[in-house]
Amino acid sequence: MKIYLLPEGGTFYKANLHCHSTLSDGHWTVEQIKENYKAHGYSIVAYTDHDVFLTHNDLADEDFLPLNGYELAFGESKVWTESPKTCHTCFIALDKDRTAQNIYYNSKHFEANKDKVDIPVDKERIHREYSPEFISKIMTEGRRDGFFVTYNHPVWSLEAGGEYMGYHGMHAMEIVNYSSYASGHEERNGIIYDNMLSAEKGLYCVATDDNHDKYPIGHPKCDSFGGFTMIKAEKLEYSAVTKALLDGSFYASEGPEIRELYFEDGQIHIKTSDAVRIAMIAESRYNQRETPERIGETINEAVFAIDKKVGSYVRFVIRDREGKEAYTNAYSLDSLPIEQ
Repeated sequence: MKIYLLPEGGTFYKANLHCHSTLSDGHWTVEQIKENYKAHGYSIVAYTDHDVFLTHNDLADEDFLPLNGYELAFGESKVWTESPKTCHTCFIALDKDRTAQNIYYNSKHFEANKDKVDIPVDKERIHREYSPEFISKIMTEGRRDGFFVTYNHPVWSLEAGGEYMGYHGMHAMEIVNYSSYASGHEERNGIIYDNMLSAEKGLYCVATDDNHDKYPIGHPKCDSFGGFTMIKAEKLEYSAVTKALLDGSFYASEGPEIRELYFEDGQIHIKTSDAVRIAMIAESRYNQRETPERIGETINEAVFAIDKKVGSYVRFVIRDREGKEAYTNAYSLDSLPIEQ
């Protein structure tokens, strides 16, 4: 019997789950973001402007779904020129009718949009702290408050294991943040993802743009259209898409496609777009990879034998001719019928 790790049914929708508009420090209006992302094959954009939760349901049409969210930041008490460590986290509302922002603090972006924000009268602003305990508390509160919570760009944030290994409560971490990568940071975070999985079982990974669009489309430093998440949902509808996020029915990518992923008879089968390398990353050191027979050729599928020596989870990384990669979530092996 096949056990599908990515759902058999549904449709893949291309999504950017982290972006900034002129409502905070981005250079495109929310309407321009919709127009430009639709032109590049996207069906979903999560609007996550800094510090303010604003809804954009009016942008929805039969081919485009806006998700409503915002991004919060917590950092060391240092001036910016001293390179303080910081933690950024996005909150994406699971319900399109959600308007209330229960977690907030004062900032220039909040003050600029204060008349548009729905702050319940009984809620007071939080006093930010930079500590794993406080940040985990905020992540957990956001999750309980009806948001999909992501941990963002640890490399740009200058965070190391001493910080991110102490964070708990998020749904996903950014395995790729393209804006950070485009500005010169090595924001491919596979090793960090593996580290975090040792402390946060069931953690997903996403690829995002975190676009601010200072540079025009086509410019080498343009920070749009480089990191995306392919979400497999029953339909392009808010609750269906957020359910798929909660279920982990997605993969992260810079370009390659993952078309099928399932377990059968002690093996995991993966089918992809043209690839020069398909690797299985295990919790243990028993990794595996498949490549073409000759340099210059490509493959489109691989089969990996699974047994107990690989550890508690596996995930997969696909690389294409251009060096771009796609990344699956980590899959627990506890629920699979694996022989000793």
